[in-house]
Amino acid sequence: MIQPLKKYPDESINVNSGPVRSFKESYKDMVQDLIDTATEHNLEALSAIQIGYPYALFIIKENSSYKAYANARIIQQKEPFNSSEKCSYFFDIPITVKRYEKISIIYDDANGEMQTLKIEDREKAATFQRMVDFVFNTSLLDRLKPEPRTQAMKALAGKGHMPDLENCFCPTDSKKDYFISVIDKLLFFMFISLWLPLFNISKDTLSGWYTYDKVATVATIILLIGFFFYAQYEAKKYKQCTSCQIGNQIGIMAKRLVALIPLAVASYFILNPI
Repeated sequence: MIQPLKKYPDESINVNSGPVRSFKESYKDMVQDLIDTATEHNLEALSAIQIGYPYALFIIKENSSYKAYANARIIQQKEPFNSSEKCSYFFDIPITVKRYEKISIIYDDANGEMQTLKIEDREKAATFQRMVDFVFNTSLLDRLKPEPRTQAMKALAGKGHMPDLENCFCPTDSKKDYFISVIDKLLFFMFISLWLPLFNISKDTLSGWYTYDKVATVATIILLIGFFFYAQYEAKKYKQCTSCQIGNQIGIMAKRLVALIPLAVASYFILNPI
């Protein structure tokens, strides 16, 4: 059955879509509603939330038919590029955002079985990422910097002209990456120092490396703290920035701490001259 499409500024799409747990008749009916609506409006893709169903489900046109993706997640992304995209929610006005050309995904098929898929077609990858955005309560405007996003919202409301959105998107790189780069180098040389006693190296040299390890341990902790607070600063600049989300930050920090602790302990017992 054809359903009405949500259009800006309808805020009913601003929810995190729940997972699809049942793949019985109700699921099939929802998929058919998506297909009927997309066909009626000649859309290449459509998410369930765009027709009022708050579920992690969307369809994408492949050749002459639509394929449904339930509970989809992006697990890897490579090669960023600038993607000029149109969306029915924003009246098909082109908006440039940052996407990835190559992605790996997981999703549930019509039987509820998990599938994996690699997409290396630029257009399809961008479409898939846009649909995943809707699932997680994100739209094209949410990926813009605050000022052009405000201008675009005014333009969509008929109160101004759409701004030049080139280079206004959330960046894929960040200065906070320098923190991690330095930390990784410190940890690498701490790891190397643990192997030095296997070679004919003087005690003074080993003592010097032990001093380095102590300094590197403290420096790593300080840099991790700096990384966290700088990432929070960057996150305030964008409504949606996946590289700035606190869960991602904690994961990055946890990995380095897991490496730092055993390295520091091993250095104490292996290189400590006392």
